[in-house]
Amino acid sequence: MSASTARNGVVRLAGPRLPAVSLLARLPAALCPTGTLLMVTALGGVARAGLVAGLLWAGQAVGGPPIGRLADRRGHRPVLLAASAANALLTAALVLAAVGRLPLPVQAGAALLTGVTVPQVGPLSRTRWIRLADRRPDGPALIGSALSFDAIMDETSFVLGPALAGILAWAVHPAAGLVCAAALMAVFGTLFALHPTTPVAAPRTARGHRLHSAPLALLFVLIAMQGAVFGATNTGVQDLTRGGGGIGGVVWSAMGVTSAGAGLLLASFAERFDLTVRLRTSMAAQALLCLTLLLVRGPVGAALSIAGIGFAVAPTLIALFGLAERTVPADRMGEAMTLLGSSMIAGQGLSVVLAGALAGRHGYPAAFAVTCTAAALALLLALALARPARYAPRRPAAQPAAGLPAQPAGDANSTVTPIG
Repeated sequence: MSASTARNGVVRLAGPRLPAVSLLARLPAALCPTGTLLMVTALGGVARAGLVAGLLWAGQAVGGPPIGRLADRRGHRPVLLAASAANALLTAALVLAAVGRLPLPVQAGAALLTGVTVPQVGPLSRTRWIRLADRRPDGPALIGSALSFDAIMDETSFVLGPALAGILAWAVHPAAGLVCAAALMAVFGTLFALHPTTPVAAPRTARGHRLHSAPLALLFVLIAMQGAVFGATNTGVQDLTRGGGGIGGVVWSAMGVTSAGAGLLLASFAERFDLTVRLRTSMAAQALLCLTLLLVRGPVGAALSIAGIGFAVAPTLIALFGLAERTVPADRMGEAMTLLGSSMIAGQGLSVVLAGALAGRHGYPAAFAVTCTAAALALLLALALARPARYAPRRPAAQPAAGLPAQPAGDANSTVTPIG
């Protein structure tokens, strides 16, 4: 299957409107942290900005799992509609608090609540693609392609978000990025919630399956270590490029570009290899590529090194989310995906604290050493514990998923009429 064939097969599951809406609905989650940092730094100083942006990040990590669980129990539509409206309003409140130079506790509280109400479009989008693919006779192959496709949208949003925040802050106003995020969430978060592919609540008779297990716990740890790779690397880049007029954001975006490209290529042959093999291979490649950071002496070298690491990022994340799909009961998929996202955010936050402290004492190479350590530990855990027998496919192909109507049987190449 070529990359274009895989991409077209995924788009036919739901029509072309869903990917576009999904991308624009998840953009505020990528735009807000950088936008908050830029806005509060300009209006209140860097020390205040670090605290306010950190609380927004913490709120996103804490709020994700409850939103995912509610989406599984009540259906995605009402939960996403409420979260999108609340997040847009609270983002606007954060802007007013910063522009009005209100006391720090007010700004911090607004940031925390803004993070808590982020609608988790990325994790719930993955849940939606999985459920749509389950309706097809060629479901297992399409799930891999769909997760690759979704990873591309994630990486695209995390390249565009910080760049857009920086451009708007420079060209319009320090708060313009967050104003844009609030508008995007109000419009496209609502459209994502209302799209016809939105899963309904699982039947009561299908609820109550046990979520936590040893295989899933391993995935939580591995994705937290992946977050640590991101956080420590970004900290090192910002320390390396300090005083460079925002060049650190450009250097960091190199990872998103190559990761998106790797995700697109992976869609054409992902089904040929077992997910655990792909996970160990991509983590081994990432651990080796991270070592190049120890040789970095300037922004150009950092950009090249980070671009190289990016080639292993999407394959790693796609394998982790794919293994979670095999491990988690269908009626708790949304909760599991948001828990994985929160684990990654937690790993990022903890690594930023550690790498920042070490970089303050020993310079940016110490932050990059944290990156290499996290990547190596993740690889060792994957080699020791991520075995095929622990992650057997969860269900046969063509099994209708909860919350979606069954599709008539057909051959693997049958045409799917787009839903929206």
